[in-house]
Amino acid sequence: MLDRFKHIADEMRGLIDDSRSASFLMAVSGGVDSMCLADMWLRCFGAESCAIAHCNFNLRGEDSDGDEALVTGWAQEHGVRLHKVSFDTIRYASENGVSIEMAARELRYRWFGELCQEHGYKAVVVAHHADDNAETMVLNMVRGAGLKGLSGMKPVSPLPLSRHCEERGGVAIFRPLLTFTRKQIEGYAFAWKVPYREDRTNASTEYRRNSIRHEVFPLFKRMNPSYVRTLNREMTYFMDASDIVDQWCREQLPNVVLQSSPLTISTTALSGIPQWRYLLYYILEPYGFNTSVLESLENLLTSDRTISGKRFDSEGYVLLTERDTLEIHKKFADQVGDPFMVARIPGTYHVNGLRIVVETLPWTPDMPLMQPEGTIVLDAAKLRFPFVLRGWRAGDWMIPLGMKGRKKISDLFTDLKYSQVQKERAVILVDMSGDLAEQQHVAGVAGVRIDDRYKVTDNTETIIRIIIS
Repeated sequence: MLDRFKHIADEMRGLIDDSRSASFLMAVSGGVDSMCLADMWLRCFGAESCAIAHCNFNLRGEDSDGDEALVTGWAQEHGVRLHKVSFDTIRYASENGVSIEMAARELRYRWFGELCQEHGYKAVVVAHHADDNAETMVLNMVRGAGLKGLSGMKPVSPLPLSRHCEERGGVAIFRPLLTFTRKQIEGYAFAWKVPYREDRTNASTEYRRNSIRHEVFPLFKRMNPSYVRTLNREMTYFMDASDIVDQWCREQLPNVVLQSSPLTISTTALSGIPQWRYLLYYILEPYGFNTSVLESLENLLTSDRTISGKRFDSEGYVLLTERDTLEIHKKFADQVGDPFMVARIPGTYHVNGLRIVVETLPWTPDMPLMQPEGTIVLDAAKLRFPFVLRGWRAGDWMIPLGMKGRKKISDLFTDLKYSQVQKERAVILVDMSGDLAEQQHVAGVAGVRIDDRYKVTDNTETIIRIIIS
């Protein structure tokens, strides 16, 4: 087993330039899998080739402290550099609205990336094995993760949550134990007298992975005693199939994607492809849209209902349906709720993801009334500081420049052929004089139009110039 491990790990190390002098970060929890990983790596490559990272998630009281003590003692005994961290995992999960499992995952991978960036480690080596891979496949199948999910874990993959390391060329995860079963690893620990600690929570079915291990896999074993190897073999076939399908999808993109910013998909072209459902999944998956969104979209596209005007959200993006297209827009950090900002003095304001510059200038007859796109001018004697910058609300109206009758802002948006995202990002000017901030007769739309009552005339002395940049 040790020779086979060395061969696999050597191939992975060969992916790194000058791997003989490179140092790798090993994630070691104190359990049998990671302790065997550390022991094998040490025997094959020596203490100078690696460092150990241990996370205390403070979830099991004295047991967590015992794990830390074991790893600390082992590292000191063998002269291996050790990094340790203590996390308040329960608090993190509560504050971020995620499960304990997800919280622990985010905390450790983010920390691993920071260590690699700070100390120059070339990759993170983890102890995932064949049984873990089989569990991952079943988890992915249950939650819906497409063909890639059925492919399980790869021997080498990018480190999650390590975007801050991209300037260093990215950080990889190595999984040299992925072809070994849990029984083989336990046999190695017995033969080489590797110290380790049992995690008593592994026997609990509270966590999804444990539930699969203790409730689902016993059924698999009765049907096929070699189910772990069978599932892992099937995953290699799914991985090959995924590569083939992904290549086909990349070839189809020019036929259905009209533009990249914002990403715009032609529903007409999409519907003309027999395998359009998977192609749609392939396009949307990187943007975080879950299976329920995909199912709703599929039902919408195959129904007789009106397609346009629907909205679907992921954590960082919004998908809007138009008559013949689907558009994906990035969300902005301050694009939440109904923004309401008071402009008290000239300066720069940030509203709805837009940078708005407010200036006051003396007006001279030679100044042009026709302004560049994104710029409007108003008589400063009519729109006085402070005034409000806020989001558009249904019912807002104004009397457009040069007109006598009122016009709803929603109708103005229709004339301008605004998408739903453009409507949501529009910034409305509201006069606060006379406590009018909540009224719907507005002074204009920043960068687009002004109300006629605020126009520049021969009597104007000072103007307010508003620029969207």
